[in-house]
Amino acid sequence: QVHLVESGGGLVQAGDSLTLSCVVSGGTFNEHALGWFRQAPGKEREFVATISWLPGVAFYRDSVKGRFTISRDNAKNTMYLQMNSLEPEDTAAYYCAARGPLSPPTTWGSEYEYWGQGTQVTVSS
Repeated sequence: QVHLVESGGGLVQAGDSLTLSCVVSGGTFNEHALGWFRQAPGKEREFVATISWLPGVAFYRDSVKGRFTISRDNAKNTMYLQMNSLEPEDTAAYYCAARGPLSPPTTWGSEYEYWGQGTQVTVSS
């Protein structure tokens, strides 16, 4: 069983930066594509970014391209989301997720098998 725990959320001002972390236990970390999703109150969950178990393969939603960077440290079983130039529209609960072993990254949340409990990011204007 794969277990994911997010951390790093908080309250920041517009224009600030924040880095989220997702520690993954169980399974073989470097065989899982991982993703970040977010959900704002009253809205549907949406894809933010995903990173493959293959080096150098990552995808982002258009609204965060150039501002957010997804990365992973296989030695630490940890995935990161570096968020720069935060905007009030980025306010949401952020969740990390993992696909099954050797599955490709995807923007579809329904394709992820394992999920964390979420960490709140609030950006004030």
